[in-house]
Formats: sequence, C-alpha cells, structure tokens
Amino acid sequence: MTDQSPSPVAAGAVIAGVVPGQSPRVVREAARYAALAKAPLVIVHVDTTRFVAFEDPDGYVHSSTVDVAGAASKAALDEVRQAATAALAGDEVSWSVRQEIGDPALALIHLADQIEASLLVVGTRKRGLGESLREFLTGSVAARLTHRQRRPVLVVPLGEPAGADDQLPWE
Repeated sequence: MTDQSPSPVAAGAVIAGVVPGQSPRVVREAARYAALAKAPLVIVHVDTTRFVAFEDPDGYVHSSTVDVAGAASKAALDEVRQAATAALAGDEVSWSVRQEIGDPALALIHLADQIEASLLVVGTRKRGLGESLREFLTGSVAARLTHRQRRPVLVVPLGEPAGADDQLPWE
C-alpha cells in the first residue's frame, strides 16, 4: 500500500517510532506485526526540537520551538517517509507516516492513547559514546515506554548485539 498520511487511523493500529537514518528493520518488523493483527501501521517520527506549549480542548496542539528548525523538521519527516516507502515496497499492509513533537516516549504514548494503538515498536540505539551519553541523560525511550503505559512494546535490536564481556551503556 502507499503512505496515507492525511487519513484517520483505525483503532488497534501498530505504531513504529523511528528516526531518520535508522535501520529499516524497525519498520519491517512493525509491518509484520500489523499484518498479523490485520491492523494499519503508523510510522512516527518525533521532532524533539519542538515541544507542546498547550493543547486546545479540540485536540489542536500549540507548539514552541527550541531552535529554528522548521526546514530540518520537514527534512527529517521526508527522510522517514522515503525510508518507509523503500522498506515497505510491495508490502500489503496499510500504512501512514506522521510527525509528533516533544519528548519521544511521551509523544508516542499520547498518540497511542489517541488512536487506541495495539502495539508500539521501537529500535535500540546505536552503540557508541555519544548515544550512551544521550541515553544516560534522557533515558531509553523503550524503557520509558514499558514503564509509563499499558500497551506491549516490541524493541527491535539494531546493529550487532553486545558480547557477554562487552560493557553495556549503563554500566
């Protein structure tokens, strides 16, 4: 199927939280589970350069920008959409791409509540000092998802797994 971004999402959808440049494995695994559940797939990029200032009763979100990042935000969403199109070429699952704002875990939880999602799918971070420091300061999105909401969370390992003697980011 094709990207159907403007259309409303049916209850029970599978949400895949992705970032630009991430392995297509996250989207493919999410699509596999969506197909098994006969549910639509919603691919979500969370723009962390903007945050929710307040939300109107009708659901309209007013945002503030941390930095002048309008073009970068659009470019990130376009990259996610192109990667999803490539990853899901020939796949029969109904899917859409959208962008949320703010803290990734909280934004995914909020969206999951809005659309009554059945499953959240995220990937692990790349191993490295920069990513380890970021995870130490902000926490793992996957860990925060599993502790802050009621839906199942599928964490897709990316890259090579750590060996038995390798030091993990939090050690």
